[in-house]
Amino acid sequence: MAKEEKIFRPAARLPKGFRDWPGAHVRARQGMLARLRQRFELYGFEPLETSALEYADALGKFLPDQDRPNEGVFSFQDDDEQWLALRYDLTAPLARFVAEHYDALAKPFRRYQTGPVWRNEKPGPGRFREFVQFDADTVGTASLAADAELCMMAAEALEALGLKRGEFAVRVNNRKILDGVLETAGVDAADTRRHLTILRAIDKFDRLGSDGVAQLLGKGRKDESGDWTKGAELAPAQIEPILGYVTAAAGDFAAWRRAVGASATGLAGVAELEEMAALFKAAGFGADRIQFDPSVVRGLEYYTGPVFEAALTFPVTNEKGEVVQFGSVAGGGRYDGLVKRLKGIDVPATGISIGVDRLLAGLSARNAEAPETFDGPVVVLVLEQAQVASSQAMVQALRAADIRAEMYLGSSGLRAQMKYADKRRAPVVVIEGEDERAKGEVTLKDLALGSKLSAEIESAEEWRKGQPAQVSVPRTKLVEAVRDILARGRR
Repeated sequence: MAKEEKIFRPAARLPKGFRDWPGAHVRARQGMLARLRQRFELYGFEPLETSALEYADALGKFLPDQDRPNEGVFSFQDDDEQWLALRYDLTAPLARFVAEHYDALAKPFRRYQTGPVWRNEKPGPGRFREFVQFDADTVGTASLAADAELCMMAAEALEALGLKRGEFAVRVNNRKILDGVLETAGVDAADTRRHLTILRAIDKFDRLGSDGVAQLLGKGRKDESGDWTKGAELAPAQIEPILGYVTAAAGDFAAWRRAVGASATGLAGVAELEEMAALFKAAGFGADRIQFDPSVVRGLEYYTGPVFEAALTFPVTNEKGEVVQFGSVAGGGRYDGLVKRLKGIDVPATGISIGVDRLLAGLSARNAEAPETFDGPVVVLVLEQAQVASSQAMVQALRAADIRAEMYLGSSGLRAQMKYADKRRAPVVVIEGEDERAKGEVTLKDLALGSKLSAEIESAEEWRKGQPAQVSVPRTKLVEAVRDILARGRR
């Protein structure tokens, strides 16, 4: 007997660190992005889309010095043996675009962009290999008004999404001040690895507090999982002034001057923040929206001046059951050296990046008690296959009136079709059976109202007697009746 050949069937599985998004999330994201675009365009930013793939050498500081540049990015060699990589963020592709088209661009060049980015890093809770960013950048000006505008736009964008003052904060600092503090503490500026380790330690102040940051500035720290993070190995005398600065009062520029001592770089950073403070005041932005915070550093080493973060400040419960603030949803700053690396001339720039799905998660957490929404299409049922053309005509009449609608395309009966409409989150179903057709009518079921009232009606008899969510109308009034039900549901 011949041996039966085994059929290979690959497992249906998603790669680690990646996610699928259902329709409700996609629609919520699209709605949020539309409001963000509206706000960014109000500030004069223009849209730009860049390739998902870049030559790996254009990504610069993100790549390690090794034969295969795949640490941190997803990369491969093309047929001419050049390394390509999926974009790590939207900033490096912008720098490449500006360098490539520099002479043709109106400067300052102001653009916004949204799209997925990819990071070849170990996935974990809240850490994914693919996520969506929404960026805005101004390239070609050293004016601090460009940095201030990004902070003000971020605050207004969060308010446009329904957040109230006190539920968010845009926090601002300056990397020059941090450089000045490290200079005063005797940290060698040429030791870039240690410099970056210190900045990343300070960046964890909100989460770890003074003790945790002190450990990371010293020998290192073991987290709750037992993983060890090597520290900057500073001496106690060096750690003390850094912690003194980080724990200084927010916006206390006099204290910040004392922290940088005689450092010219640090004093220049304080002066820049004072200039931004004057711009915020002139535009009517107070501390209820924008704050100066010494713990904001941003992790990337290409920042050269003002840095800023937008954080949601309302409480949420984390996976451990602890009540915490939601935290950062956006960040950015000035990066005057990034385009120069490609173009060879000084091209100052500043930008901000919003973590789209993280911001959407924050909005969802804030609105966790929001009522159920019925955002699917109106569903026209098909009770008799011989009458499919009649159902098709009704669907087309609804679509012609700009009402989102679909005809049931399966072969199941009434009960299964109603279950389908419920899963599709349909606000209304249209039914035309033999009795309705004889009368020239259709029956409309208001599923949104029915869902609401079903919890209030105590018996099936009461439901059948009242039928509050069902109505029969002349077929010639179909569009008008459906529109009325939809309008009632939106009130």
